[in-house]
Amino acid sequence: MVNRGVSCVGRGVPARATLDVPAETAYQVARWLSNYRNTHDARPWQRVATPFVQAVMALRWVNEAIDVPSLARDAGVSVATASRYLHEAIDVIADQAPDLPDVLAEGLRQGWAFVCLDGTLIPSTRVSAPSQAGHDLWYSGKHKQHGGNVQVLTDPTGYPVGVSDVEPGSTHDITAARIHALPALYPAATHGLPTRPTRATQAQAPGSTPPPRATTSPPTITPGTGRSTHYAPRQNAPTPCSTHLESPRARHPRPLENRPDHHRSTGATQTPKTSPVRRPH
Repeated sequence: MVNRGVSCVGRGVPARATLDVPAETAYQVARWLSNYRNTHDARPWQRVATPFVQAVMALRWVNEAIDVPSLARDAGVSVATASRYLHEAIDVIADQAPDLPDVLAEGLRQGWAFVCLDGTLIPSTRVSAPSQAGHDLWYSGKHKQHGGNVQVLTDPTGYPVGVSDVEPGSTHDITAARIHALPALYPAATHGLPTRPTRATQAQAPGSTPPPRATTSPPTITPGTGRSTHYAPRQNAPTPCSTHLESPRARHPRPLENRPDHHRSTGATQTPKTSPVRRPH
């Protein structure tokens, strides 16, 4: 655990708090920040806050979603400096993440049977940019809100092992996958690590098996409901990643109309049959 020192609760009441992060993690981030300062700063010793204080600021923001003014107050810096330190720390931490080919190579060494690829929208109200067509690039018509499209790669257990750079919210999942994920996933598939995609990327995912096509067998009617699942669209079929990354929406086919004159005609000479109607009491 990391002791993040004295903070102010409410109106200037001092209180000590502990950050729920291993101390070694904070020290490692501080070492990364120290190396970054020594490389990019002409006078790194003139910084108003130490690398450890900057590391604690970033870890608090990641783990507790603390607002920037509170981080600035507890660190003893201005809001502008805290915002600059926070973005700098995020970039330094992100630079330590392995590339996608390295992640897939490690998965092959560990014997993963497959990986899952799915796109998600990170909501945000601070981004907006017009396109050539006149619509907002960062507005997702699918999700009905602004945000960024991020491609997430998980191992067979569903644990995230890779996250792509952000694309505008109006970007389709398959377009974002072609940019950030597929160039590394195709070589991995040739070495025995296929990708189990969602419905949006089913056609382009390397090594994936599409769901079976509908057969010509008669429709199956569920007794007592009059509902048929034979004519459900192929796109509605669950994919192997559905259990890991998302919960498919329940889809209800249109039930048969319950009218006295409703009938199925199978020939010109067939006599219409009526269905019993339950009348209200």
